[in-house]
Amino acid sequence: MSVENDALELHRRLKGKIEVEPKIKATTRNMSLIYTPGVAEVSRSIHKNPEEAYELTSKWNTIAIVCDGTRVLGLGDIGPLGALAVMEGKSLLFKHFADVNAVPVCIEKSSAQEIIALVKKMSPTFGGINIEDIESPKCFDVERTLSKELEMPVFHDDQNGTGIVVLAALINSMKIVGKDIKDSKIVIAGAGAAGVGIARILHECGAERVYVADSRGLISREREDLNKYKMEIAEITNPEGVGGGLEGVLKDSDVFIGVTGTENCIKKGHIKSMAENAVVFPLTNPNPEIMPAEAFAAGARVVGTGRSDYPNQINNSLLFPGMFRGALDVRAHGLNHAVYIAAAEALAKLVTAKELEKGTIIPHIMDKRVVPAVASAVKKTCMECGLAAKF
Repeated sequence: MSVENDALELHRRLKGKIEVEPKIKATTRNMSLIYTPGVAEVSRSIHKNPEEAYELTSKWNTIAIVCDGTRVLGLGDIGPLGALAVMEGKSLLFKHFADVNAVPVCIEKSSAQEIIALVKKMSPTFGGINIEDIESPKCFDVERTLSKELEMPVFHDDQNGTGIVVLAALINSMKIVGKDIKDSKIVIAGAGAAGVGIARILHECGAERVYVADSRGLISREREDLNKYKMEIAEITNPEGVGGGLEGVLKDSDVFIGVTGTENCIKKGHIKSMAENAVVFPLTNPNPEIMPAEAFAAGARVVGTGRSDYPNQINNSLLFPGMFRGALDVRAHGLNHAVYIAAAEALAKLVTAKELEKGTIIPHIMDKRVVPAVASAVKKTCMECGLAAKF
Protein backbone atom coordinates (compact mmCIF):
# COMPACT_ATOMS: atom_id res chain seq x y z
CA MET A 1 0.00 0.00 0.00
CA SER A 2 1.03 3.63 -0.48
CA VAL A 3 1.88 6.00 2.37
CA GLU A 4 -1.25 7.97 1.52
CA ASN A 5 -3.53 4.95 1.82
CA ASP A 6 -1.78 3.74 4.96
CA ALA A 7 -2.27 7.17 6.54
CA LEU A 8 -5.97 7.20 5.70
CA GLU A 9 -6.41 3.71 7.12
CA LEU A 10 -4.57 4.62 10.34
CA HIS A 11 -6.59 7.79 10.93
CA ARG A 12 -9.88 6.04 10.14
CA ARG A 13 -9.04 3.35 12.68
CA LEU A 14 -7.89 5.77 15.39
CA LYS A 15 -10.61 8.39 14.80
CA GLY A 16 -8.21 11.11 15.84
CA LYS A 17 -4.66 11.00 17.19
CA ILE A 18 -5.17 12.68 20.58
CA GLU A 19 -7.49 12.47 23.58
CA VAL A 20 -7.80 13.85 27.12
CA GLU A 21 -6.53 11.61 29.92
CA PRO A 22 -7.28 12.43 33.60
CA LYS A 23 -4.41 12.47 36.11
CA ILE A 24 -6.60 10.98 38.83
CA LYS A 25 -9.56 8.62 38.76
CA ALA A 26 -12.97 9.80 39.87
CA THR A 27 -14.03 7.73 42.87
CA THR A 28 -16.71 8.05 45.49
CA ARG A 29 -13.99 8.88 47.99
CA ASN A 30 -12.37 11.76 46.09
CA MET A 31 -15.32 13.33 44.27
CA SER A 32 -15.65 15.95 46.98
CA LEU A 33 -12.01 16.98 46.33
CA ILE A 34 -11.76 16.96 42.55
CA TYR A 35 -15.21 18.44 42.00
CA THR A 36 -17.82 19.88 44.31
CA PRO A 37 -17.63 21.04 47.10
CA GLY A 38 -13.82 21.00 47.45
CA VAL A 39 -12.99 22.59 44.10
CA ALA A 40 -14.74 25.78 45.26
CA GLU A 41 -11.84 26.54 47.59
CA VAL A 42 -9.40 26.06 44.69
CA SER A 43 -11.38 28.52 42.59
CA ARG A 44 -11.51 31.04 45.44
CA SER A 45 -7.75 30.78 45.85
CA ILE A 46 -7.18 31.47 42.14
CA HIS A 47 -9.64 34.36 42.18
CA LYS A 48 -7.70 36.00 45.03
CA ASN A 49 -4.34 35.37 43.36
CA PRO A 50 -4.42 34.60 39.59
CA GLU A 51 -0.84 33.29 39.74
CA GLU A 52 -2.23 30.31 41.63
CA ALA A 53 -3.72 29.09 38.33
CA TYR A 54 -0.21 27.96 37.37
CA GLU A 55 -0.01 25.83 40.52
CA LEU A 56 -3.59 24.57 40.83
CA THR A 57 -4.63 23.93 37.18
CA SER A 58 -3.11 22.61 33.96
CA LYS A 59 -2.49 26.12 32.62
CA TRP A 60 1.24 25.84 33.36
CA ASN A 61 1.67 23.02 30.85
CA THR A 62 -1.02 23.66 28.25
CA ILE A 63 -0.80 25.62 25.01
CA ALA A 64 -3.17 26.37 22.15
CA ILE A 65 -2.25 25.67 18.53
CA VAL A 66 -4.17 28.39 16.69
CA CYS A 67 -4.82 27.84 13.00
CA ASP A 68 -7.36 28.91 10.38
CA GLY A 69 -6.16 26.50 7.71
CA THR A 70 -5.33 29.16 5.14
CA ARG A 71 -1.70 28.08 4.60
CA VAL A 72 -1.19 24.41 5.50
CA LEU A 73 2.02 22.57 4.69
CA GLY A 74 2.26 22.32 0.91
CA LEU A 75 -1.53 22.13 0.70
CA GLY A 76 -2.43 25.81 0.81
CA ASP A 77 -5.91 26.98 1.90
CA ILE A 78 -7.69 23.78 2.98
CA GLY A 79 -9.76 25.35 5.75
CA PRO A 80 -9.97 24.56 9.47
CA LEU A 81 -11.36 21.03 9.12
CA GLY A 82 -8.67 20.07 6.64
CA ALA A 83 -6.07 21.53 8.98
CA LEU A 84 -7.38 19.70 12.05
CA ALA A 85 -5.61 16.42 11.23
CA VAL A 86 -2.30 18.29 10.91
CA MET A 87 -2.81 20.14 14.19
CA GLU A 88 -3.65 16.88 15.95
CA GLY A 89 -0.37 15.49 14.67
CA LYS A 90 1.44 18.51 16.03
CA SER A 91 -0.30 18.06 19.39
CA LEU A 92 0.84 14.45 19.46
CA LEU A 93 4.46 15.51 18.89
CA PHE A 94 4.26 18.13 21.64
CA LYS A 95 3.10 15.49 24.11
CA HIS A 96 5.32 12.66 22.92
CA PHE A 97 8.58 14.57 22.80
CA ALA A 98 8.15 17.26 25.48
CA ASP A 99 5.13 16.29 27.62
CA VAL A 100 3.38 19.55 26.67
CA ASN A 101 -0.42 19.49 26.43
CA ALA A 102 -1.30 21.14 23.12
CA VAL A 103 -4.91 21.80 22.14
CA PRO A 104 -5.74 22.32 18.44
CA VAL A 105 -7.89 25.42 17.95
CA CYS A 106 -8.89 25.41 14.28
CA ILE A 107 -11.11 28.36 13.46
CA GLU A 108 -13.02 29.58 10.43
CA LYS A 109 -11.12 31.90 8.11
CA SER A 110 -10.91 35.23 9.90
CA SER A 111 -9.21 38.60 9.72
CA ALA A 112 -6.09 39.23 11.76
CA GLN A 113 -8.04 41.36 14.21
CA GLU A 114 -10.68 38.66 14.67
CA ILE A 115 -8.02 36.04 15.40
CA ILE A 116 -6.23 38.37 17.80
CA ALA A 117 -9.47 39.08 19.67
CA LEU A 118 -10.36 35.39 19.89
CA VAL A 119 -6.95 34.35 21.20
CA LYS A 120 -6.92 37.11 23.79
CA LYS A 121 -10.35 36.03 25.05
CA MET A 122 -9.34 32.40 25.45
CA SER A 123 -5.80 33.06 26.69
CA PRO A 124 -6.62 32.57 30.42
CA THR A 125 -6.87 28.83 29.74
CA PHE A 126 -3.37 28.52 28.32
CA GLY A 127 0.26 29.01 29.26
CA GLY A 128 1.36 29.73 25.69
CA ILE A 129 0.16 30.21 22.12
CA ASN A 130 1.54 28.48 19.03
CA ILE A 131 0.42 30.15 15.79
CA GLU A 132 0.33 27.77 12.86
CA ASP A 133 -0.62 27.67 9.17
CA ILE A 134 -2.17 31.12 8.86
CA GLU A 135 -1.58 32.89 5.55
CA SER A 136 0.79 35.83 5.27
CA PRO A 137 0.85 38.75 5.82
CA LYS A 138 -2.05 38.14 8.25
CA CYS A 139 0.08 35.78 10.34
CA PHE A 140 2.62 38.54 11.01
CA ASP A 141 -0.04 40.89 12.35
CA VAL A 142 -1.34 38.14 14.63
CA GLU A 143 2.06 37.14 15.98
CA ARG A 144 3.34 40.67 16.48
CA THR A 145 0.22 41.94 18.24
CA LEU A 146 -0.25 38.94 20.50
CA SER A 147 3.44 38.95 21.45
CA LYS A 148 3.04 42.54 22.65
CA GLU A 149 -0.31 42.16 24.39
CA LEU A 150 -0.14 38.73 26.05
CA GLU A 151 2.05 37.95 29.06
CA MET A 152 2.98 34.50 27.79
CA PRO A 153 5.13 32.92 25.07
CA VAL A 154 3.63 33.46 21.62
CA PHE A 155 5.46 31.53 18.93
CA HIS A 156 4.81 31.50 15.19
CA ASP A 157 6.21 28.16 14.12
CA ASP A 158 6.04 28.69 10.35
CA GLN A 159 8.08 31.88 10.72
CA ASN A 160 10.33 31.55 13.75
CA GLY A 161 10.48 27.77 14.00
CA THR A 162 11.60 27.45 10.40
CA GLY A 163 14.16 30.21 10.84
CA ILE A 164 15.68 28.56 13.92
CA VAL A 165 16.05 25.09 12.37
CA VAL A 166 17.46 26.53 9.13
CA LEU A 167 19.99 28.54 11.13
CA ALA A 168 21.07 25.41 13.03
CA ALA A 169 21.54 23.50 9.78
CA LEU A 170 23.38 26.42 8.22
CA ILE A 171 25.76 26.80 11.18
CA ASN A 172 26.91 23.22 10.66
CA SER A 173 26.92 23.46 6.86
CA MET A 174 29.33 26.38 7.09
CA LYS A 175 31.69 24.19 9.13
CA ILE A 176 31.69 21.60 6.34
CA VAL A 177 32.29 24.04 3.47
CA GLY A 178 34.64 26.33 5.38
CA LYS A 179 32.63 29.51 4.97
CA ASP A 180 31.09 32.12 7.28
CA ILE A 181 27.42 33.06 7.47
CA LYS A 182 28.34 36.72 7.90
CA ASP A 183 29.92 37.15 4.48
CA SER A 184 28.33 34.33 2.47
CA LYS A 185 25.92 35.15 -0.33
CA ILE A 186 22.60 33.65 0.77
CA VAL A 187 19.56 33.47 -1.50
CA ILE A 188 16.09 32.76 -0.08
CA ALA A 189 13.34 31.87 -2.55
CA GLY A 190 9.95 32.59 -1.02
CA ALA A 191 8.86 35.56 1.05
CA GLY A 192 6.01 34.14 3.07
CA ALA A 193 6.22 33.34 6.77
CA ALA A 194 9.16 30.94 6.40
CA GLY A 195 11.20 33.18 4.11
CA VAL A 196 10.67 36.23 6.31
CA GLY A 197 11.56 34.26 9.45
CA ILE A 198 14.76 32.92 7.91
CA ALA A 199 15.82 36.36 6.64
CA ARG A 200 15.25 37.96 10.04
CA ILE A 201 17.19 35.41 12.09
CA LEU A 202 20.10 35.46 9.61
CA HIS A 203 20.18 39.24 9.90
CA GLU A 204 20.29 38.94 13.69
CA CYS A 205 23.30 36.61 13.26
CA GLY A 206 25.17 39.22 11.22
CA ALA A 207 24.56 37.92 7.70
CA GLU A 208 25.19 40.89 5.38
CA ARG A 209 24.58 39.38 1.93
CA VAL A 210 21.06 37.98 2.06
CA TYR A 211 18.70 38.20 -0.93
CA VAL A 212 15.01 37.30 -0.78
CA ALA A 213 12.85 36.69 -3.84
CA ASP A 214 9.07 36.47 -4.01
CA SER A 215 6.94 35.57 -7.04
CA ARG A 216 7.62 39.00 -8.57
CA GLY A 217 11.38 38.98 -8.21
CA LEU A 218 13.98 40.16 -5.74
CA ILE A 219 12.79 42.20 -2.79
CA SER A 220 14.50 45.59 -2.70
CA ARG A 221 13.93 49.11 -1.46
CA GLU A 222 13.21 50.18 -5.03
CA ARG A 223 10.07 48.08 -5.34
CA GLU A 224 6.76 49.85 -4.77
CA ASP A 225 4.51 46.78 -4.46
CA LEU A 226 5.67 45.53 -1.05
CA ASN A 227 3.51 45.13 2.04
CA LYS A 228 4.92 46.52 5.28
CA TYR A 229 6.56 43.25 6.28
CA LYS A 230 8.34 42.84 2.96
CA MET A 231 9.39 46.49 3.26
CA GLU A 232 11.03 45.59 6.57
CA ILE A 233 12.83 42.71 4.85
CA ALA A 234 13.97 45.10 2.11
CA GLU A 235 15.67 47.22 4.78
CA ILE A 236 17.83 44.33 6.05
CA THR A 237 18.57 42.44 2.80
CA ASN A 238 19.81 43.06 -0.75
CA PRO A 239 22.31 45.78 0.22
CA GLU A 240 23.09 46.71 -3.40
CA GLY A 241 19.42 46.98 -4.40
CA VAL A 242 19.77 44.27 -7.03
CA GLY A 243 16.72 43.83 -9.25
CA GLY A 244 15.57 41.01 -11.46
CA GLY A 245 14.66 37.47 -10.62
CA LEU A 246 16.03 34.41 -8.88
CA GLU A 247 18.19 33.10 -11.71
CA GLY A 248 20.47 36.13 -11.81
CA VAL A 249 21.09 36.41 -8.07
CA LEU A 250 21.77 32.67 -7.71
CA LYS A 251 24.94 33.03 -9.77
CA ASP A 252 28.00 32.71 -7.50
CA SER A 253 25.82 32.40 -4.41
CA ASP A 254 26.99 30.24 -1.51
CA VAL A 255 23.61 29.20 -0.11
CA PHE A 256 20.17 28.57 -1.60
CA ILE A 257 17.15 28.19 0.70
CA GLY A 258 13.87 27.31 -0.98
CA VAL A 259 10.56 27.94 0.79
CA THR A 260 8.48 28.73 -2.29
CA GLY A 261 5.77 26.09 -2.01
CA THR A 262 6.50 25.26 -5.67
CA GLU A 263 8.01 21.92 -6.65
CA ASN A 264 10.80 21.53 -9.23
CA CYS A 265 11.20 25.27 -9.78
CA ILE A 266 14.98 25.05 -9.45
CA LYS A 267 16.96 23.24 -12.14
CA LYS A 268 20.43 21.76 -12.25
CA GLY A 269 21.63 24.80 -14.19
CA HIS A 270 20.70 27.07 -11.28
CA ILE A 271 22.80 24.98 -8.88
CA LYS A 272 25.71 24.76 -11.32
CA SER A 273 25.81 28.57 -11.45
CA MET A 274 26.37 28.79 -7.68
CA ALA A 275 29.77 29.13 -6.03
CA GLU A 276 31.91 26.09 -5.25
CA ASN A 277 30.90 24.09 -2.17
CA ALA A 278 27.33 25.35 -2.43
CA VAL A 279 24.79 24.67 0.32
CA VAL A 280 21.31 23.87 -0.98
CA PHE A 281 18.18 23.66 1.20
CA PRO A 282 15.07 23.04 -0.97
CA LEU A 283 12.52 22.84 1.86
CA THR A 284 9.10 22.79 0.20
CA ASN A 285 7.03 19.73 1.15
CA PRO A 286 6.09 17.20 0.00
CA ASN A 287 8.02 17.85 -3.23
CA PRO A 288 10.96 20.28 -2.97
CA GLU A 289 12.21 22.94 -5.35
CA ILE A 290 14.83 20.43 -6.55
CA MET A 291 15.34 16.83 -5.51
CA PRO A 292 18.49 16.12 -3.45
CA ALA A 293 20.01 13.77 -6.03
CA GLU A 294 19.72 16.44 -8.71
CA ALA A 295 21.26 19.08 -6.45
CA PHE A 296 24.21 16.85 -5.66
CA ALA A 297 24.62 15.94 -9.33
CA ALA A 298 24.76 19.65 -10.16
CA GLY A 299 27.64 20.19 -7.72
CA ALA A 300 26.07 21.04 -4.36
CA ARG A 301 28.32 20.10 -1.43
CA VAL A 302 25.63 20.03 1.28
CA VAL A 303 21.90 19.38 0.76
CA GLY A 304 19.04 19.39 3.26
CA THR A 305 15.31 19.05 2.64
CA GLY A 306 12.07 19.11 4.60
CA ARG A 307 11.39 15.45 3.82
CA SER A 308 11.83 12.64 6.31
CA ASP A 309 12.89 10.10 3.66
CA TYR A 310 16.16 11.90 2.90
CA PRO A 311 19.15 12.74 5.12
CA ASN A 312 19.33 16.14 6.81
CA GLN A 313 15.63 16.76 7.35
CA ILE A 314 15.24 20.44 8.24
CA ASN A 315 11.91 20.36 9.99
CA ASN A 316 10.21 22.43 12.71
CA SER A 317 9.49 19.28 14.71
CA LEU A 318 13.10 19.49 15.89
CA LEU A 319 12.33 22.79 17.55
CA PHE A 320 8.80 23.48 18.75
CA PRO A 321 8.53 20.80 21.48
CA GLY A 322 11.72 21.95 23.21
CA MET A 323 10.93 25.64 22.65
CA PHE A 324 7.66 25.41 24.58
CA ARG A 325 9.03 22.98 27.16
CA GLY A 326 11.69 25.51 28.08
CA ALA A 327 9.39 28.53 27.91
CA LEU A 328 6.70 26.91 30.05
CA ASP A 329 9.19 25.66 32.64
CA VAL A 330 10.32 29.21 33.44
CA ARG A 331 6.86 30.68 32.84
CA ALA A 332 8.25 32.96 30.15
CA HIS A 333 6.19 36.04 29.45
CA GLY A 334 7.69 36.47 25.99
CA LEU A 335 10.32 35.28 23.49
CA ASN A 336 12.92 37.14 21.43
CA HIS A 337 15.67 36.60 18.85
CA ALA A 338 18.27 35.92 21.54
CA VAL A 339 16.16 32.93 22.60
CA TYR A 340 15.78 31.79 19.00
CA ILE A 341 19.51 31.99 18.26
CA ALA A 342 20.36 30.14 21.48
CA ALA A 343 17.96 27.35 20.47
CA ALA A 344 19.56 27.13 17.01
CA GLU A 345 23.04 26.94 18.49
CA ALA A 346 21.93 24.21 20.90
CA LEU A 347 20.56 22.16 18.01
CA ALA A 348 23.71 22.64 15.96
CA LYS A 349 25.99 21.53 18.81
CA LEU A 350 24.29 18.13 18.95
CA VAL A 351 25.95 17.14 15.67
CA THR A 352 29.36 15.57 16.38
CA ALA A 353 32.56 16.17 14.42
CA LYS A 354 32.35 12.63 12.99
CA GLU A 355 28.81 13.25 11.81
CA LEU A 356 29.87 16.52 10.19
CA GLU A 357 32.59 14.67 8.28
CA LYS A 358 29.90 12.44 6.80
CA GLY A 359 27.72 15.39 5.80
CA THR A 360 25.22 15.33 8.65
CA ILE A 361 24.18 18.89 9.53
CA ILE A 362 21.19 18.45 11.83
CA PRO A 363 20.16 15.90 14.47
CA HIS A 364 17.30 13.49 13.84
CA ILE A 365 13.91 14.20 15.38
CA MET A 366 14.05 10.86 17.23
CA ASP A 367 17.32 11.88 18.93
CA LYS A 368 16.39 12.01 22.62
CA ARG A 369 18.93 14.79 23.24
CA VAL A 370 17.06 17.30 21.09
CA VAL A 371 14.23 18.44 23.37
CA PRO A 372 16.36 18.69 26.56
CA ALA A 373 19.06 20.64 24.69
CA VAL A 374 16.61 23.13 23.17
CA ALA A 375 14.60 23.47 26.39
CA SER A 376 17.75 24.12 28.43
CA ALA A 377 18.95 26.82 26.01
CA VAL A 378 15.50 28.46 26.01
CA LYS A 379 15.26 28.47 29.82
CA LYS A 380 18.76 29.86 30.28
CA THR A 381 18.32 32.63 27.72
CA CYS A 382 14.86 33.60 28.98
CA MET A 383 16.35 34.04 32.46
CA GLU A 384 19.28 36.06 31.10
CA CYS A 385 16.95 38.31 29.09
CA GLY A 386 14.53 38.93 31.96
CA LEU A 387 11.74 37.01 30.25
CA ALA A 388 11.32 34.38 32.97
CA ALA A 389 8.80 34.71 35.79
CA LYS A 390 9.87 31.45 37.44
CA PHE A 391 13.43 30.44 38.32
